[in-house]
Amino acid sequence: MSALAVDYTRKELIAAFIARQMQNEDAVSFPAGIPEVRVGVFLANQTHAPDMRIQTTMSQINVHEEQQIEDCESAMDWRFYRFAEGFYLHHECFDFAAKHSTAFFVGGIQIDKYGNTNLIGLGTDHKNLDFRGPGSLGSTTMATQAGRYYIYTNTHNKRVFVEACDFISAVGWNKGGATARADLGLPGGGPVYVITPLCVMDFDETTKALRLKYLHPGVSKDEVLAQTGFELIVPETLEETPLPTVSEIAIIRDRIDVNGMLRH
Repeated sequence: MSALAVDYTRKELIAAFIARQMQNEDAVSFPAGIPEVRVGVFLANQTHAPDMRIQTTMSQINVHEEQQIEDCESAMDWRFYRFAEGFYLHHECFDFAAKHSTAFFVGGIQIDKYGNTNLIGLGTDHKNLDFRGPGSLGSTTMATQAGRYYIYTNTHNKRVFVEACDFISAVGWNKGGATARADLGLPGGGPVYVITPLCVMDFDETTKALRLKYLHPGVSKDEVLAQTGFELIVPETLEETPLPTVSEIAIIRDRIDVNGMLRH
């Protein structure tokens, strides 16, 4: 393995962590507008997962070695399609999820202790929201069908991490318990990790409640607990998020994130 990097940002650390979750046989779906996720998936493709199928909204992408990946605001950006192997109609992307997707990423304006997420809005009346979110779009279907998925948020505070979501757009582990998803008849494997700017959390095997797994370098346990709006399971021994390697950072900066979005 390459030597561990010393010069890296926390966003690059997160991207490297995401890359290591991907496998060569995966078919990965992700939202194009989250740079850390996009860079992480492409990093996996450029290192240990050259055969991985990558789908972002309406294009299937495989990046060749001689091509440089550009920063794109969304999957509608024409630059994505320069690398696409194929295109299909919008409704067919959900067919991809149901039949093929092994890994998926989803965000949330609220995330509760069992990994249920809310992209709908805040308030008690769905007809008169206090705050309207972006909407669930395809995340409900994808989180239901995908073999496994990861929750990503670029904010870690008590407004995001709440005891109960006002609305649920993607069911994680419902109200808890190892059979929670099976009891609802949900075919997908459910959320594996919740990744934030402060830490990485996983789920207790029995209760499926969120558990602190890794602390990012420079972050304390007390900082995470103070910014979380529910009781978080804390193991006796806490690990630090695995550091990126020198080669991973080189690939990120020279080939994937050439404009430095993760360095800002």
